[in-house]
Amino acid sequence: MSDGGVTLTAWVLRLLERNAGRTLSLSVIDIEKYYRSQSSKKQQKFRSAVLGDVAKKRKQKDMEQLPEVSRVEVEEALVDLQLHTGVQVHFYSTWKDFTNYVTMATKAVAEAPFKQERDRTGFSFCLESEWAGGQKVERAGKGLLQVWKRQIQQLNRVSADMATAILSAYPSPQLLIQAYSRCRSDREKAALLSDVLIRRGEGVTSTTRRIGPELSKRIFLTMMSSDPQQTLESGT
Repeated sequence: MSDGGVTLTAWVLRLLERNAGRTLSLSVIDIEKYYRSQSSKKQQKFRSAVLGDVAKKRKQKDMEQLPEVSRVEVEEALVDLQLHTGVQVHFYSTWKDFTNYVTMATKAVAEAPFKQERDRTGFSFCLESEWAGGQKVERAGKGLLQVWKRQIQQLNRVSADMATAILSAYPSPQLLIQAYSRCRSDREKAALLSDVLIRRGEGVTSTTRRIGPELSKRIFLTMMSSDPQQTLESGT
């Protein structure tokens, strides 16, 4: 509404003033039902005008009371709303979808203090999910290969496929160190893993690429540098 009424943007700004410091989200449920009702109302008006049909007036009374807003007008109002307030509007087809959103938002709000405290007091090098429990190593040595793989994956931007490729070439840290000892220069050591192939997928859809010099150099520095302040990204 704009002619003597309150616009959507003005209404939201009032809500934000009364709720300073809070995040406001608007939810719209089954707006397509409203569009269908407007279309039906127009068809009924056309039919009444042509046939003089006065039936079903009582059934149409509630629809007559709704304001007539087109889809384009709604989109324009939402653009203006987001430009002036930054408020997000969520559309849901059913009340069940809206209930799921409320549940998700409630859970997120409830968990927020715990996550903030965890991020504030946690260690940046600790890994989440399945990594949190560590890797069990049996007396016979079963599990050591996974420990070596996880050690490699702790490096920045190292995927499981990359770590698996390195393991296929050097199944233990000791074998990799021995390979470094056979190199004649640091340049050769830094490039030792560059040509190791990373295989993804199987059959005709499989792809391959190389470890590359950047990751090869970072692993070399991790394994061989004696400087505790060594920077892996730019060190030489």
